[in-house]
Amino acid sequence: MRAFLDPAVRLARWAERHGLDPAAEPERAARDLGMSRAGVRDHWSRARLAGLIEPAEPGDALPPGSTGPHPVLAGAVRAGWRLRAWDSDDSAVLRGWVALFDGWSLVRPAPDDADPIAVTEVVGAVPQLLSVMHLSDGPVTAEGLCDLLLQRVAELRAERPDAEGDPRPVPEEEVGELTRLLGWALDALSAVGALTLHAGGDLPVRARLTPLGGWAVWTRLEQICLAAQSPAGHIEQSAVAMLRACADLTPGPARDEYRAWLAARTTGPAVAELLEAARGEDALIRGHAFEALRVVGAPARAAVRAAVDEPVLRPYALLWLAEQEDGGSADAAAEPMIVLTRREATWLWVDTASAVHDHSPGRLLIDHLEHAPTPSIPELLEDIRSCGHPRTVQVLLALAAAHPEPPAARRIRRAAFQLHTGGTAAIPARRGEGTG
Repeated sequence: MRAFLDPAVRLARWAERHGLDPAAEPERAARDLGMSRAGVRDHWSRARLAGLIEPAEPGDALPPGSTGPHPVLAGAVRAGWRLRAWDSDDSAVLRGWVALFDGWSLVRPAPDDADPIAVTEVVGAVPQLLSVMHLSDGPVTAEGLCDLLLQRVAELRAERPDAEGDPRPVPEEEVGELTRLLGWALDALSAVGALTLHAGGDLPVRARLTPLGGWAVWTRLEQICLAAQSPAGHIEQSAVAMLRACADLTPGPARDEYRAWLAARTTGPAVAELLEAARGEDALIRGHAFEALRVVGAPARAAVRAAVDEPVLRPYALLWLAEQEDGGSADAAAEPMIVLTRREATWLWVDTASAVHDHSPGRLLIDHLEHAPTPSIPELLEDIRSCGHPRTVQVLLALAAAHPEPPAARRIRRAAFQLHTGGTAAIPARRGEGTG
């Protein structure tokens, strides 16, 4: 496996040394590494798909002796976690190849003149074709693969919301295009090392899984079987529906559901769907989405890092990244002020308080008050006024209604009223109101 990806690793390390995307200077990269320009292009695509390299961010230090642009400029790159762990961690190598396998349709793009809908159908049919090849444990003929493809495409079309009745045979005039795209798919899977083709041309005569490809398909089948045994059975639901269902579970069973849901999906789209769920209005879903991303781990790092610039995700993303960089330590989650600014920590507290208010008894909101960034109610109210959370007024009103001490409750209620009416002055304490 290392040998298969060795050219991509060499190119990624060249890019790391220079802090530069080799696409910006393909001739220089080709000369330094003894590759052709086409080889640089192909292996760079593999390096990116395998997660060996990622875009640099403002604040990244340039590599010693780098001749590339400053990281704030376009085209700057840095080593991904898999490249940094490549020589010492076999799991990094394995994850890199699996990521490449999952992205097979990007390694060798479909023909420019191909029908996009047909391309989508072929990509959707490939997992079943690979499963049949795995179960056959030997070469599969082109004719057999064509029959399987047409059958699966008919099934996929029958599953559409606008479909009527049982699967119908693919029209004869579409068979040629689907057959051509099958040849493209087999070539692309061969390019990532998953298949061996026994003939060339537009369509191979026979194809069989390589040992590595067979292992990947077996792993996927095993994951799906395990996912099907998920105790709550949410693997076919959207991320939002799955996360909402997990809100009623304790942490252990919830993690089992996350794993089952993730096992039935490729990592990239699953991470994107979890982040999209986290962007919604429900703070409880947001919290569970990042718990699910903790199950994903390092492969989600680039997507979570990109989410740092979104205000609604920023505190969660910063804590997630801090935990990842600290080897999964719980310190960041337990003490947000280690990682977050005071304003960010206050925003996070209000967000989690809104989840408690929406989904739990009022007394739990008082318990949540004990975990506020500051123990002083006057200071907390001042911080809340400036944190910018859209649910601030609702949270304060709920907190005032639940607070057992009338003076503190009045102070909190007055702060909510002032925020609601657009007041910005400090909130004075009246006689008899506590400050703790």
